[in-house]
Amino acid sequence: MLDSKRREFIALIGGGGLLLAVKVKRARGQQAATPMIGLLGSASPDRWAGRLRAFRQGLGETGYVEGQNVAIEYRWAEGKNDRLPALAADLVRRQVTVIAAPGSTPAALAAKAATATIPIVVEIASDPIELGLVAGLARPGGNVTGVTSLNAEVGPKRLELLHELVPTATIVALLVNPTNPTLAESTTKSLQAAARTLGVQLHVLHSSTERDFEDAFETLAQRGAGALLVGADPFFTSRLEQLATLAHRHALPTAYQFREFAAAGGLVSYGTNLTDTFRLVGIYTGRVLKGEKPADLPVQQATKVELIINLKTARALGLTVPLTLLGRADEVIE
Repeated sequence: MLDSKRREFIALIGGGGLLLAVKVKRARGQQAATPMIGLLGSASPDRWAGRLRAFRQGLGETGYVEGQNVAIEYRWAEGKNDRLPALAADLVRRQVTVIAAPGSTPAALAAKAATATIPIVVEIASDPIELGLVAGLARPGGNVTGVTSLNAEVGPKRLELLHELVPTATIVALLVNPTNPTLAESTTKSLQAAARTLGVQLHVLHSSTERDFEDAFETLAQRGAGALLVGADPFFTSRLEQLATLAHRHALPTAYQFREFAAAGGLVSYGTNLTDTFRLVGIYTGRVLKGEKPADLPVQQATKVELIINLKTARALGLTVPLTLLGRADEVIE
């Protein structure tokens, strides 16, 4: 009788242990099934708050919600491009499911250099074929796909708009970041050609740190520049308020690509709305998580650009904005 009860007790304990083991295994399986996105950002989370909301919106449209059925590992370069390779390598070591590298050509290149197997979704203003990121737009062919904006292509148009606003400026300066040579060189080349067409001189200045900004604006004054065009670059984007403040202090009409610059006091902005492109990156990231391959996802090309004019800044600079230009503006800040 005692042996019988002992056998029943052991069987009960053994059955409970088996049930517990099954539950633990199932829990581990559920944890392992949660995909992880590695987001490689060139700036900082506070600077990208609106864009991150758009990225998460895109994820949500494909059924993924951060903290529920997907995790996101963030790596921020804080505007220092030289940190991006190490940050990308760290995400690879973490064995993330997919890397999202939006809003930065250096981040896209760092991610591509770090892995040839983990899927990568990018958003850049450069030609991804020329950069070697993809084999073609329709069929990328590798582990990279994403979205291209028109911010590099519309650089000459941005210069034309600035010239229209300040027709007396015969010397226009261009500010580029030498630590982002691919974008800096292509921007300089296209704008030099546009400047010749408009009959203005283009002076190219370099800046890669906040300390360089003051020197750059002092040099502008010495060279008699009548306007400034800030080249597309994530570092400049992360310092929009500082650039707008310096432009105001030096009474220098200045143009950049994003609305935030005009909203911060810059004269004019003309370029792609990054809220739209980051949302598209979120959608593509979600589609990759669902099993689609970057090689088969065509690179999307954003085609919508917006013109924002800060009329208050124009008045402070003593500029009269042509009615035809005001009529073309998507937004006028007063």
